[in-house]
Amino acid sequence: MARRHLAGGRDTHRETDHGSTVALAERDVFPNADAVEASILDEPRTAAHRAEVVASNTFSGPILVPLRARLGDTDMSVHRLAIGASTFGWTLGSDDAHAILDRFAGTGGDLIDTADSYAAGRSESIIGSWMASRGSRDRMHVMTKVGRNQDLPGLAPQTIRSAVDASLQRLQTERIDVLFLHGEDHDVPLEESLGAVGALVEAGKVRAVGASDFSPERLIEARVLAANGLPRFQTLTTRYSLMERKSFEGATELVAHAQGLAVMPYFALANGFLAGGIRRRSDVKHDARGARAGVHLGRRGLRVLAALDEIAATHAVAPATVALAWLLARPSIVAPVVSATNADQVDALIAAASVDLHRSELVELDRASH
Repeated sequence: MARRHLAGGRDTHRETDHGSTVALAERDVFPNADAVEASILDEPRTAAHRAEVVASNTFSGPILVPLRARLGDTDMSVHRLAIGASTFGWTLGSDDAHAILDRFAGTGGDLIDTADSYAAGRSESIIGSWMASRGSRDRMHVMTKVGRNQDLPGLAPQTIRSAVDASLQRLQTERIDVLFLHGEDHDVPLEESLGAVGALVEAGKVRAVGASDFSPERLIEARVLAANGLPRFQTLTTRYSLMERKSFEGATELVAHAQGLAVMPYFALANGFLAGGIRRRSDVKHDARGARAGVHLGRRGLRVLAALDEIAATHAVAPATVALAWLLARPSIVAPVVSATNADQVDALIAAASVDLHRSELVELDRASH
């Protein structure tokens, strides 16, 4: 299927990676898919900037934050940035992780993303100890994923049940706000996995279900199953940033928009590259994260950084803030998932929800990143 994609005000044409099969299936499930696609092209690409006063913590008191966004069709409204906890227990110890979470909550953040596979569950344990010590569970929304833990791999019903119980224990909570199926498991029928999640929802252990790295075909299959009474995916996490656009833009974007999924891109700063600290090979750290960020160091990456620098100077913010604001101006994007290496970085990340990029700036970022 050929589809148009709005690239900073210019119409471009390309074939989707999944071809006409996805288009036919999508239109079978959603007869108004053409109208939905048109709405993606026509929607305003600026972030909402109404604000509200919320309680923060006992130290800082009430603060003014951007108005929250709803997660799909759930009753949960969240801040438009999620703090990623993949480094908790891996490159960051408890004290540093707690400092980041303190700053995040103190500036209005309320959405935490983790997984039972992150640092073999230590990430969840650190989050659980933080919430217990701060008494902050009721004002935070905790998202975790099951399916890739070495001790409980896959999405078989019993595995999901055991994994959720283990996550609840580590998180020191009675409920998971969003449970993600962490990748597809082609050895287990999707209806069995969703059936297990449905039982967990009924038991009050899970509030909503999301998909992590699901293909458009699998998302369509899930929606058909939801029409027959199984839990419906409300959210989608996928790799997406100025440096990695192709895997989301196209069929996945169309399906996500048509289904009303709250999309939360991870690696939203391309492993830190879009923060602007890597400009030459000598800047690349000799570790796993540095290697991932260094992949983007080239002509295109430097072109994107130059555009970010210029726009960031205009708004008096950090380049990372602009990179996240570009994501938030995209249809379907509710909250990018971003990790911080220290508490001082949090302010620049969370500020993205308050930056209103002009259309000309969006055009420039689109051009630089294509």
